[in-house]
Amino acid sequence: MAALSEKSQTAVSLALPSVLFLLLAGLLARETGLVGETATGAALDEPPVVLVAPREFSYRLAGEFFKGGYAVDGPMIALHMGAPLAIMKYQVTAADYARCVAEGACPPAEPEYPPADPERMPATGISYDDAQAYASWLSRRTGAVWVLPTDEQLAFAAGSRFPDDALGVDEDSDNPAVRWLADYYRETARKASRVPEPQPQGAFGESESGLADFAGNVWEWTTTCSRRVSLDRSGAVVSDASSCGIYIATGKHRAALSSFVRNPKGGGCAVGAPPDNVGFRLVKDTRWYAPLLQRLRAKGFSV
Repeated sequence: MAALSEKSQTAVSLALPSVLFLLLAGLLARETGLVGETATGAALDEPPVVLVAPREFSYRLAGEFFKGGYAVDGPMIALHMGAPLAIMKYQVTAADYARCVAEGACPPAEPEYPPADPERMPATGISYDDAQAYASWLSRRTGAVWVLPTDEQLAFAAGSRFPDDALGVDEDSDNPAVRWLADYYRETARKASRVPEPQPQGAFGESESGLADFAGNVWEWTTTCSRRVSLDRSGAVVSDASSCGIYIATGKHRAALSSFVRNPKGGGCAVGAPPDNVGFRLVKDTRWYAPLLQRLRAKGFSV
């Protein structure tokens, strides 16, 4: 066999320490209980998921954007998801959430409309903090790792059903009244189209990937923090301030909500028309090191 080239030898010498580090870190994590979590309590079936194949897609950045002192649409960018995404087909149901409450792991929900059929109705009256508690409980009960999605992941799974919040106003216009008027008409249309009472699973159809009921009348929590970004006249970022006590909930449009809000119509919506209802669905994190990340987050590490 021919000897390795100098370039190949260098690549191997650089890769070996990384591989050894990962092996040692994995062994240490398992010994210290950071990975290797098994299901606790009686067996609990995992919820149905859809597997969204990798692809490139267009995504409008979430947040408030200002250019030269005037509000503008967030930039549209191209994103590439290089791995499949396993996400719940349906939103978490009222019955599933009630099981978490019954075991003392979740606070009670505060739905505006009590569900007539909890097994088929989405859980509503749920705060971001409540949804995180449920994700931790479901992870313990199934042995898998379940997390809230990012706004980008919801856009990836929702496909053409994902809302575009752009007003389409010329961002170089120095007349703020044009944008204010466009925003007024949009908010008026949103309020007029409200159908506030949650509907059973499947009532709002599916996306191309099979994701059910997205952009119906239940907005969904994400882990994407609210942002306020200022751009200069050339489009370069001048300042970018994130508020991670306020998160993006996405449905017919995106809304910024405080993490403790269960009823967005009670004054908890940061900007624009409030969501009709707020609930959630979860992503199944299938990465081999996902249990390690989950344990570190539980111990207060930001990862």
